[in-house]
Amino acid sequence: MASKKMKMVALVGLLVSAFSLVTHIRLARRTYMDAISDYRQSFVAVFSSGRRIFDNADLLKANPTYRRLWGAVRPLESLYPDANPGQNYAAPEPQSTGFIFVRIRGGFHEIRNSISDVVAVSRLLNATLVIPEILSTTSSKGISSQFKSFAYLYNEDHFMEALAKDITIVKALPPNLRDARIKKKIPSFRVPFSASPYYYLHHVLPVLTQRSVVELVVYDGGCLQTQLPPDLLEYQKLRCRVAFHALKFREEVQELANKIMKRLRALGQPYIAYDPSMTREALAYYSCAELFQDVHTELIRHKRLWMMKRSLVRGNLSVNSFKQRLKGSCPLMPEEVGILLRAYGYTSDTTIYISGGEIFGGQKKLIPLHAMFENVVDRTSLSTPWEWSEIYGRETSLIDKYSPPPSVDKYAKFEAWENSGPRPRPLPPPPRQPKLYNIEGWWGWVAESDKEPESSVEELRTNAHRLLWEAIDYVICLEADAFIAGFDRDGKGHPNLASLVMGHRLYQFPASRTYRPDRKAIVEHFDAIKDHLYQANHTWISSIRKSLRKSLVDGLVKESNRTKHKSLLAFPIQECSCVGHESSTERSFHSQIYASLGVLQRCPGWMDANAISQSKDESEDDPREDDSISSGLLFQHSNDDHEGDSGDIISNKEEALMEDEDETEGGEK
Repeated sequence: MASKKMKMVALVGLLVSAFSLVTHIRLARRTYMDAISDYRQSFVAVFSSGRRIFDNADLLKANPTYRRLWGAVRPLESLYPDANPGQNYAAPEPQSTGFIFVRIRGGFHEIRNSISDVVAVSRLLNATLVIPEILSTTSSKGISSQFKSFAYLYNEDHFMEALAKDITIVKALPPNLRDARIKKKIPSFRVPFSASPYYYLHHVLPVLTQRSVVELVVYDGGCLQTQLPPDLLEYQKLRCRVAFHALKFREEVQELANKIMKRLRALGQPYIAYDPSMTREALAYYSCAELFQDVHTELIRHKRLWMMKRSLVRGNLSVNSFKQRLKGSCPLMPEEVGILLRAYGYTSDTTIYISGGEIFGGQKKLIPLHAMFENVVDRTSLSTPWEWSEIYGRETSLIDKYSPPPSVDKYAKFEAWENSGPRPRPLPPPPRQPKLYNIEGWWGWVAESDKEPESSVEELRTNAHRLLWEAIDYVICLEADAFIAGFDRDGKGHPNLASLVMGHRLYQFPASRTYRPDRKAIVEHFDAIKDHLYQANHTWISSIRKSLRKSLVDGLVKESNRTKHKSLLAFPIQECSCVGHESSTERSFHSQIYASLGVLQRCPGWMDANAISQSKDESEDDPREDDSISSGLLFQHSNDDHEGDSGDIISNKEEALMEDEDETEGGEK
């Protein structure tokens, strides 16, 4: 009887415990969801606390100020994307020469360049392409096993479907070839950067035909030369179709990008995307170390020395960074970009999205930009950690979060001390406190070692996460109403992520506002007022506006000479764009611009540019309104400045009128 009572008591206790556990779980879940809801509500409340100056979009777009700051670039309105294959473009031959297995190493922009190249190479060799493997996103790097390699970033099914008429793509090698690859029994080529078609036809193709499979290892972000002969134009268009149509981000990444975009446009106003492009590798390659005044200078020099030892960069270790800056070889600082935008007329409540992750030099570099603009945001301020964990997938906890364990030599010393004989003997040295190497800002090893510590599993995981961060930034920068980059080169002298964004915008939205400031000219302007940077006169503001306005079209012409031989995706319009039908007056004026850009192909008849072109009257700016802005929303002048600049104000009215006419007609002549 007693045992039955004990069993009943135990059963009741278990039921009560189970009920309590379920109740706690439901309460915890509800609390968590309430917290997420409160965060979103507070986000909207905080972000919408700024002045709503864009309540009536229709009236706003008719405003001359709006058109000058956000309107389309008129000379480029007749450009259209045209990467469609030609009439004689044949489907892939059913009899393949073999399989091409590709392993790609590098950052986001290098991966994107490499994928478009290997597709063109597969077409050239009539080979079957295996979905490329992205080395920094394999499961062995501590990331989730839900998404592997190519699928970590891109949608595999869409990639295969979009290119079905170009090449044959499979997800994996056949079992026999897969085993041979694992045993490293298949021929492998470490492809040189920007290899020519001759290299593939005379070195790779014979081996591929003989062995039925080859492995290509791509390291430098491009395995096919940028400029191909005219008879290979279809391969250039194929590369554009890959980059701008076939490479679609996986669903989770695209959904988060859309959510951030929706929150970014919560005020109903346009926004500027700004990519500082201040990376340690780029600063070291172009020797811009002296622009910093702390441990970051040593980090840049250390990286430059590392590059010199591997023949990645030429020149001396110590180069005058200020001379490099005067040549336009160093990035524009966030403070300088902020001053440029304010001088051009963007008000303090303009929304600015910061792209590119953490800026080298720390958040302190962004303090002046935050002081000039109220709504400076990035991906972290527009999303929650929970949302990011959703796209990261299920990841295991990391053990080696801190510095690696002591070396074997240290343990050997202690063992020798333990076995050194009977006492008395000296006490062992006190153990040194472990160094905590944190990639987010603490670089203690610089002061004690010439050798950089090896990457931990956490750092490797962060490198994989960085690809997702940059994918989100890529989407938001692509859709931005205006875009400006502080720099356009990476740590190898090649076009960087910002360059690929500008190239994609030029292909898909050619008339969108993409500023390409002439850094050399901008630095000269800043040096002219370095003693009174925030008290510039009207003449200086007018010259800055003229320089930025020229960068919309003339900067594009200069960029074509600098970039088109280095990356097709950074400047694709010569091969992948066409000119729409224009009126006779427009054609006579714009033909010179298109010729300088290398765009000579006329669009097919079904592309009617006049359907979306705006009349000349709609694009004209009001010079009186422009002059009122140039009177200094950013800069405050003393009485002495006003007295001394009265003549400049009068001449600026005339200059503003000429500049507005230039903008209406299409840029500087």
